[in-house]
Amino acid sequence: MTLVLVLGDIHIPQRAADIPAKFRKLLVPGKIDKILCTGNLTDRATLEYLQSITPDVRVVRGEFDDKAQNYPISLRVVEQCEDDEGGGLAVGVVNGHYMVPANGDVDTLAATARQMDVDVLVTGRTHRFEAYEEQGRFFISPGSITGAFSPLELDPIPSFVLMEIKPGAEIVAYVYQLENDEVVVHRTEYKKGEC
Repeated sequence: MTLVLVLGDIHIPQRAADIPAKFRKLLVPGKIDKILCTGNLTDRATLEYLQSITPDVRVVRGEFDDKAQNYPISLRVVEQCEDDEGGGLAVGVVNGHYMVPANGDVDTLAATARQMDVDVLVTGRTHRFEAYEEQGRFFISPGSITGAFSPLELDPIPSFVLMEIKPGAEIVAYVYQLENDEVVVHRTEYKKGEC
């Protein structure tokens, strides 16, 4: 089993002061294997905080990230459990600011997933959590971990996702949302080849 923290649209200090303390309490070193960030990381201190959770931090460039950071526009990783004989899961990560339309459009995201040849597409930019299956693929938008506003979502709910990747190309995704100052957890599942 692999545990992957999926987050993005952080926007510290421009749109948010910090990651909520109730989230920081949950994100402890030694539990998470990898972090996938959908961009708009925007500050060095937050990157260092994420690297304190796990050294394996992968970031794609959002529209507000400094180009000097050299984050890629997209990345593709294959997650495979030790006892998995099914070839694992190909996971793509994009911010989505360069897509047309850049609003989380299902058809645009499906085309991107096909182009990247991935089973799972993780996207940012909308600042709202979504998880759904479409055309045999799984799509996740972790939302904004800080609850930073955007033109697409003026009052977003702070959120992040923990993806538990299991043998047999299966994902259990837990979304953590901060609603009325309480952490609420929802669960969704995806198994490659089942739609």
